[in-house]
Amino acid sequence: MNSLSVRVATGIAVAAFVGALTSARLESQQRPLLSDQVFKNVQALKGIPVDEFLGTMGIMAASLQFDCSDCHVNAGTANVDWAADTPRKITARRMVNMVAAINQNNFGGRQLVTCWTCHRNRDKPLMTPIIATIYGTPTIEPDDVVTQFPGADSPESILDRYIQASGGTQRLAGLTSISARGTAVSFGGFGGGGTVELIAKAPDKRSTMILFKAETNRGDQIRAYDGTTGWVRTPLNVVGEFQLLGSDLDGARVDAQLSFPGQIKSILTNWKSGPPTTITDLPAPTSQATVLQGAIGNQSHVVDVVQGTGPRGLLVTLYFDQQTGLLLRELRFGLSPIGRVPTQIDFADYRDVNGIKLPFRITYAWLDGRDAIVLDDIRTNVPVDETKFGRPAPLQPR
Repeated sequence: MNSLSVRVATGIAVAAFVGALTSARLESQQRPLLSDQVFKNVQALKGIPVDEFLGTMGIMAASLQFDCSDCHVNAGTANVDWAADTPRKITARRMVNMVAAINQNNFGGRQLVTCWTCHRNRDKPLMTPIIATIYGTPTIEPDDVVTQFPGADSPESILDRYIQASGGTQRLAGLTSISARGTAVSFGGFGGGGTVELIAKAPDKRSTMILFKAETNRGDQIRAYDGTTGWVRTPLNVVGEFQLLGSDLDGARVDAQLSFPGQIKSILTNWKSGPPTTITDLPAPTSQATVLQGAIGNQSHVVDVVQGTGPRGLLVTLYFDQQTGLLLRELRFGLSPIGRVPTQIDFADYRDVNGIKLPFRITYAWLDGRDAIVLDDIRTNVPVDETKFGRPAPLQPR
C-alpha cells in the first residue's frame, strides 16, 4: 500500500497533532462543540469547529505526505495516545503559528501562505531548482480563485446551458425529491462494497448513507443535511460522529441545493467564468476500481469553468462539459487556520430519469478519504423519510 493509501486508510482526520477524543462529551452534546472541548491537549488550534479542525489535520497530512502515525504515538493501534506530545507535534504547532504570523505581518492577514505553499507533499520543503523540471513540460495548477476571463462565455449563459441540458426550466421546477440506491466503496476498498442510499428533497435537504456488510464492523457512513444543520458519521474514526459547524456546513448546503439543477443560479453569488480547460476523471487505486466496476471513468473532458461564492468565504468552482453542458465536477473550498480545505465531487454517467438528466456515478473525495458511488436506480418525486436528513440515529449493536 502506498503512502497515500495509508494516509487515507488510517483516517487523516483522526485528531492528528492533538489528542484524545473525550467521547462522553461528544455523545452527550446538545450543540456543536469546538476543538478544545472535544480533544485533549489542543494548543495552537483552539476554539475552531470540530469539522474545521479535522480539515486542518487533512491539510497537514496531505502537505507533508504523512499519515497519523507520523505524528501520534501508536496511531493505527488499540494503544494510540493522541494527546502525547511528540517532536513532530511540537514542530507542527510552531509551524501553525509561523504561517499565521507570515500572513499577518506580510499580507494584512490574508491567507496567502499555507503548509502546501512550501511542503508540496514533502516532509522537508524542496530548496533547490531541479533542472529537469525547469526544462520539462510545466504542470499548470489553477488558482483557487477564478477571475473573469476575457472572451469566456458569461457565467449566466453557461448555467443556462446546464439547466437546458438537464431538462429545461419547466421540468426542473417540478423536481421535488430524489431517491437513489446503489453501491459504494471507500478508498482502498476497505469494507468491500457497501450499499448506498441517497435521498434529497427540494430545495436544500440531502443525505447519503452507506451501509457496509456486518462482518466488516464498519457500521454506517452518513452525511446528512436537513436545511439547517449537518452531520457526518465516519465509522472507525476517532471522532465517529460530529455536527458540521464551519465551512463544511456551508458546503453541505451547496451539495444539497445542487441536487436540484433548476435552482443553480440562485445558490451562489459573484459568479465568474474562467478560461475553458481540460479535466480528467479522478484516478483511483486498483483496489477501489476492482471492488466497484464502472466507478472509474478515466476520461478527459473539455469544460467551461464557473465559480461562485457562498457565505463565510466558501468558494465553489463548477466544471461543465462543453459537449453536453452537464455538470462534471464540483470543487469547493472550505476554510481552516492553515489553508483552504478542498472537497471534490465528480459526476458521470448521466441518464434520463423522467425527462431529467441525473448522474448515476458519483465520486466524493476529501482530504482523508473518497467514496466511489455507482447508482442502480434513481426515482424522482417520491416520498422520502425526512428523519434521515437529521442527526443519525445511534448505532445499534450488530
